[in-house]
Amino acid sequence: MLGIFQHVWLTKFPAVCPRTHLVLRVRGRRTELLGGEGTVQFGEPPAGVVDVEAGAVLVFDIPLPRPGPYAFEISLDGELGSRVPLTAAQVEG
Repeated sequence: MLGIFQHVWLTKFPAVCPRTHLVLRVRGRRTELLGGEGTVQFGEPPAGVVDVEAGAVLVFDIPLPRPGPYAFEISLDGELGSRVPLTAAQVEG
C-alpha cells in the first residue's frame, strides 16, 4: 500500500504498525544539515551550493499500546518544528 494517511485501524491492542515510513523534506544551509545524531545522514552538496533541500525517509515499527491519538514530533536543536498526527482505532476482527 502506498499513500498518505493519518489513521490506522487495528484488530487488537497493544499492537505494532510494521514498516511505517515517515517522509520528510528538510531545507536549510548545508552546514545545518550535515551534523546530528541517529541514523539520518545527508551528503555533502556540490561546491558552491549553500542552501540545500534534502529528502529523508525514516522506516520503523511503531508501537501502539492503546487506541487513541499519537504524533511524530520533529524537532531541530531541541525545539519542536512540526507535528505529524496519527490516530489508532480498534475494529472488530
